[in-house]
Amino acid sequence: MAATCTGFAAPANPPRREKYMPYRLLCLALLPIALAGCQGSNPYVASSRPLPPAPAQAATTFDASAYPAPARDYGHYRSWSWRNGQLPSGTVDADPAQLADAVSGALDQHGLRPSRAGPGDLLVSADMRLEKRLRQVRDYDTYDPYYGPYPYGGVGYGGYRHGYGGYASVPIVRTYEVEVLVVRIDLYDARSGQPVWSASAESSSNKDSPRERESALRDSVHKALSGYPPS
Repeated sequence: MAATCTGFAAPANPPRREKYMPYRLLCLALLPIALAGCQGSNPYVASSRPLPPAPAQAATTFDASAYPAPARDYGHYRSWSWRNGQLPSGTVDADPAQLADAVSGALDQHGLRPSRAGPGDLLVSADMRLEKRLRQVRDYDTYDPYYGPYPYGGVGYGGYRHGYGGYASVPIVRTYEVEVLVVRIDLYDARSGQPVWSASAESSSNKDSPRERESALRDSVHKALSGYPPS
């Protein structure tokens, strides 16, 4: 009986890991060299030049308009005095003392008291003058297309205004000139000299009695200060 021996045939292609083994060994050999190169000195050195000095005028130039103005605190104004120590001037229809008394009374109603010693927190300037104004009034006249304006036109039969005749209202604008008394009041901050408040008001100057003229003057002063302090 013949003996038989069975063996395993070798593979036709070798494994891939054996094929790429030399490349892996080469990479491992070059790795220390690459790491040593990274630890060397950097040829690029950071450097900078100093900024040029600012011009001399830059330190003293200040544009206040570039910043919003702070809110004014009207609460710290407690007293007042006449600006430059001058009382207001008067007119033919109003005495300066009357205007000064009216301004003092109006300021007192707003919590401002006259300063007893030295300038107050506010400096007050007031004046009054006479100016002319044009006023217009629109009247409606009755007009009849046949008889003409009333009292002839539009009467109709029987002499009555609302009779049988036809009529219409025609507007007529009348312009006339009047004289008014204008009162102007200015308030200034005593420390900075900056204007704090400025307003004016007017009243009719064709008052018959002195008492009526004085009352109209006080009304104008109160109107001028009605919006102080601004909300």
